[in-house]
Amino acid sequence: MTTATGRRPAGLRDFYENPAVPVASGDARSLRQARILAAALGPATARTATVLDIGCGDGTAAATAAPLLAGHRVIGVDWSQDALKRAHAHLPYVVRGELTDGGLPFADGAADAVLFSEVIEHLVDPDGALDELRRVLRPGGHLMLSTPNLAAWYNRGLLLAGVQPVFSEVSLRGIHGRPGKEVVGHLRLYTARALREFVAASGFSVVGLSGAPFHGVPRPLRALDRLACAVPSAASILLLHARRT
Repeated sequence: MTTATGRRPAGLRDFYENPAVPVASGDARSLRQARILAAALGPATARTATVLDIGCGDGTAAATAAPLLAGHRVIGVDWSQDALKRAHAHLPYVVRGELTDGGLPFADGAADAVLFSEVIEHLVDPDGALDELRRVLRPGGHLMLSTPNLAAWYNRGLLLAGVQPVFSEVSLRGIHGRPGKEVVGHLRLYTARALREFVAASGFSVVGLSGAPFHGVPRPLRALDRLACAVPSAASILLLHARRT
């Protein structure tokens, strides 16, 4: 991630290298995303696909998806050295790579699929990131992107009440004006419509969009959160499947 001047803010690097910062998301999202990808790729008996998990964090999401992607080659990629050390416990292949500063260490069209799970909301330059993902994907390759939904059902009510929506952050040092306790470094948020339009404008064909629940929803509201997934535009997490054109 870089600023307009091309320099990486020291505060952001320090923030993401901090082991205390959460780098994993809920199992429900990982499983739903993996099922969609497994159906798109087909069994590995036909062909072994190369799947890049960009922003793999500590590798727990890929480990959750592994049984559904058995036989396919999953490579974890992250620029946090601390995250990669933890990810290596779950993934046989991990590579340090960045979406900026020279790009990912893969040739054009090297990947059959890219998992891009809860990464885009952390980026200063999401346009450049999708350009780089498109470069490493083969023509027709699959992009599985997930991100928190700005228009989640509870955020609509919070905004009407004048409360900062969940997932949005105004500081890297603390939570201000919204529910929650963890600072996770979100810089950008998307609605379902905005995400579709943005990905399509970046050279991808959107195959489908679905919803997933958020593990941070209070327990009494989790059943309602699961029900909201039936209407992706109101779900907690957006799961977008696209293909490189």
